[in-house]
Amino acid sequence: MTRPITKSRAFTPIAVVAAFVAIVAAAYWLRAPLHLPLPGAGRIGIAELATGLLLLLASGMAAAFAGYLIVRYETLHARWSIDPVAAAPQKSHATPTPRIGSLCLTAGLLVSEAVLLATGERETRDLLGLLLLAGIPAFLGGFAEDLTKNVRAAVRLLLNMLAAALGAILLGAVIPRLDVPGLDSLLLWSPFAIAFTAFAAGGVANSINIIDGYNGLAGGHAAIVLAAIAWVSALAGDPFLFVSALAMIGALLGFLVWNYPGGKVFLGDGGAYLLGFWLAELSVLLVARHPEISPWFPLLLLAYPIWETLYTIFRRKLIQGVSPGRPDRLHLHQLIYRRLMGAPIEDGPDPATAVRGGNAVAPVCWAMTLACAVPAVGFWSDTRWLVTASFLFAGAYTLGYRRLLKPGPRAPA
Repeated sequence: MTRPITKSRAFTPIAVVAAFVAIVAAAYWLRAPLHLPLPGAGRIGIAELATGLLLLLASGMAAAFAGYLIVRYETLHARWSIDPVAAAPQKSHATPTPRIGSLCLTAGLLVSEAVLLATGERETRDLLGLLLLAGIPAFLGGFAEDLTKNVRAAVRLLLNMLAAALGAILLGAVIPRLDVPGLDSLLLWSPFAIAFTAFAAGGVANSINIIDGYNGLAGGHAAIVLAAIAWVSALAGDPFLFVSALAMIGALLGFLVWNYPGGKVFLGDGGAYLLGFWLAELSVLLVARHPEISPWFPLLLLAYPIWETLYTIFRRKLIQGVSPGRPDRLHLHQLIYRRLMGAPIEDGPDPATAVRGGNAVAPVCWAMTLACAVPAVGFWSDTRWLVTASFLFAGAYTLGYRRLLKPGPRAPA
């Protein structure tokens, strides 16, 4: 029986489009000039390197301590924070687990800002503070979903786009080019560039949430991507982007102490959206602040979650004929798990064995990320090689996915 469309549901797409247009218009009128580094700044110096390593350490310790508090006092917040077992088709954990790992990342980033305040790094501190401020909508939308389980996906997407618009307003974070004929001409028109940036950043944040299916997967992927961004930022002489990447790496490492392999705390929607926002903004700023860096450098780094999202939309909408937002058990990481365990997820082994099997998925996906990160770092200024590597990854992903989709040998009983 077809569910009737109520008046409120019918107007939801109109409301979403109207809100998006309002966000873009506000960002266009309020956007800040781009904060460019000094010409010929060259590579970062010893002082900036020391500051970055200090932030890496401080952020990691703060995030790990926040994770300890979440686990130690779980009974106090379990009513709101626990992710129950088998609550949705995409869930795979065996025991109820807090899904507020976003607090670990937030603690690490706030401590990083405090360290910069104490060390007197004024310009970097101010820019990091603005980046944190811009990320608040993305974090709050996901964190509210983690606590209430009742925030619409459209609302969360709009909040991610709002965060990207704030990045344009506060930091001038707007995609300047993609080295694609025709599209680059459109990006010269500021309203289109802002709208495209907001949409793309919202998509990246959502893609990180999609791949966050097993312990350590999204966190490890992001740490590899951020390490590559930090390296190229250092070569470009950009201390702000360098320390911003290291601060989030430290927060992720502190979070992973409790997430992988033990699975004591989950990243949750708040953590995935905040992490996705951070990756998207650093990617946009890296290209916008340094014209010598190809826009396909961050695209190749993020090829796995981006292509996972695009292929999922294609698979659900055009092949299965269902809504792209309908959850299922057919993401790549779930097919890898099924092949490793020799059985479908729903027919899997006992909980302890299932957790061990889930922990084996993350290293496979990290290897895919490294396969993109290595050529990206090697050819960060050469668009032709980066585009070639991106298409090779998309082809390899598609072939691998179709092969994994075929039933494999079942594990012996």
